[in-house]
Amino acid sequence: MSASPVLWSLDARGVATVTLNRPEVNNAYDAALIQGVLAAIDDLSTKAPRVVVLKGNGKHFQAGADLKWINGVRPKSFEENEAASHATFEAVQRLNTLPVPTVALVQGGCFGGGTGVISACDIVIAADNAMFSITEVRWGLTAAIIIPQLCDAIGVRQVRRYALTGERFGAEDARRIGLVHEVVPLADLESAGAKFVEQLLANAPNALAETKQLAMESSFGGMAVDDDAYKRLVHLHSAKRQTAEAAEGLASFAEKRAGRWGSGKA
Repeated sequence: MSASPVLWSLDARGVATVTLNRPEVNNAYDAALIQGVLAAIDDLSTKAPRVVVLKGNGKHFQAGADLKWINGVRPKSFEENEAASHATFEAVQRLNTLPVPTVALVQGGCFGGGTGVISACDIVIAADNAMFSITEVRWGLTAAIIIPQLCDAIGVRQVRRYALTGERFGAEDARRIGLVHEVVPLADLESAGAKFVEQLLANAPNALAETKQLAMESSFGGMAVDDDAYKRLVHLHSAKRQTAEAAEGLASFAEKRAGRWGSGKA
């Protein structure tokens, strides 16, 4: 069980803990981790949890996509690339629309898709050593499928800065722009999460579900999996991966150098 890329448990109170478990690559996501998240959500849906806590094993919460995996998917067929993007979108969106409160505990790096994951959670607590960035443009990719959740969390104005620059920012800046709710010392991260869990457990389950649903109905993230807008985002996400610009960006990552960007579009 410990070799699984995603672990989950459920305690007697109905508190589920879902743990990303690829610490050797800073919990970067690949096909197995995506499927692990989907399987965990499926399994938990039969257990009627009261609260879901999301964590990452190791020094870092989640480092975005595993770019070696992305580079392996890129030369495959359009259909295979679209399937990979759709699965990624579905994992984030199902987390986003869970009918129970979700609490993310973030330590260390939270990059790229990791920022989309925490934007899909109801409450986000960051350790004071947390660092964030929306890095896709640096590798010739786009953050298409997490843009709606990011716009919900931090607003279009902040997305237009951080998703365009790809810059890193710390926990206090993340709190200032609304990406996280609380910042605590790393040693207090678990206890801070436990306090929020206790507050959530004190509230009526159906009232929580209805309140969350009402909030979602007015948001970007409230769009359903089959909405045309999301189909377009999945298409853009997968198509961009197969461009010459993405090939250069991924090569620059592998070769540990700056991207050689021309003036034209790819």
